[in-house]
Amino acid sequence: MRALLTAGALSLSFTLFLTPLFIRLFTRLGWGQFIRDDGPKTHHVKRGTPTMGGIIFILGTLFGYFVATSLVGDGPTASGLLVLFMMVGLGLVGFLDDFLKTRKKQSLGLGGWAKIAGQTLVAAVFALLALQFPNAEGATPASTKISFIRDLPLDFMVLGTVVGIIAYVAWIVLLTAAASNGVNVTDGLDGLASGASILAIGSFIIIGFWQFNQSRFSENLNPSDLYRSYDVRDPLDLAIVATAIVGAVVGFLWWNTNPAHIYMGDTGSLALGGALAALAVTSQTELLLLLIGGLFVIETGSVIVQRAYFKVTGGKRIFLMSPIHHHFELKGWAEVTIVVRFWIIAGLFVAAGVGAFYFEWLQR
Repeated sequence: MRALLTAGALSLSFTLFLTPLFIRLFTRLGWGQFIRDDGPKTHHVKRGTPTMGGIIFILGTLFGYFVATSLVGDGPTASGLLVLFMMVGLGLVGFLDDFLKTRKKQSLGLGGWAKIAGQTLVAAVFALLALQFPNAEGATPASTKISFIRDLPLDFMVLGTVVGIIAYVAWIVLLTAAASNGVNVTDGLDGLASGASILAIGSFIIIGFWQFNQSRFSENLNPSDLYRSYDVRDPLDLAIVATAIVGAVVGFLWWNTNPAHIYMGDTGSLALGGALAALAVTSQTELLLLLIGGLFVIETGSVIVQRAYFKVTGGKRIFLMSPIHHHFELKGWAEVTIVVRFWIIAGLFVAAGVGAFYFEWLQR
């Protein structure tokens, strides 16, 4: 518990107090935000605001996690390090995209396929590493089974070793791309993606700590009750790394809320989406991510529906603009109103996801 609280406090302090220094540095480097010309006119005043703020909370997360686990914890674990690997790896992909935008002085950085290739590479390496590092009981950070609230009987290995591993890696890549692009699409208004990510990743603090408590007492259960425990390798450390991420993003949100002094950029949005996917995989709650990240699903879905409808109807639109938060902006809603209401929606989805997680245990 001390490591968990320490990680959150340290990462929060790092981003809350050091972000102004990074803002001055990024301004001096010329890392300013570029705005789409076809977007809402109110966004044009944001042109030039420092971007790549994801660097700040990635560093804050690393600082909080490693100091806390080294000084008051039992040290880093394989699961925690894998979550950070995914976060940093996708953050690097996003950084390359952001850097090219600032260098070209336009809103297009990496091409779509180049960005997908980067996401695929990071996710594939994560997937293969997550099947390594068994603990004393033989549990690895991830398994080849599809999970919901715990592993389901659906195991990719029934397809054979080679095909099963390929299918498993493809599944992790799909999950990672969906989560990272979902957060990326949502990052269009001041503080929207930051606040929603705090809520979604924060749910894994509760989930990880609950799984840890159940694993502690599983030795005292009757053999017929052992299904109540979880087979997650490092549940407490997953809660610690989730706390470090949440603390870092909360400190960043202080400066990112409207009017934002800095934006997270693709560096931050891809990193947060990657961390979200990695936490779902390592906590064996992959399909539960559809509920926990419900707002990201809606945002991504609005883009897909808009493009499909546009092509089918020969140019007609369902929304004034996608993602859907821009639709409400063009309808005249204040930016702060949209952000707060979308945070409420995100919170309701997270509550439903955590509630489903706990309800499954009660039913069993």
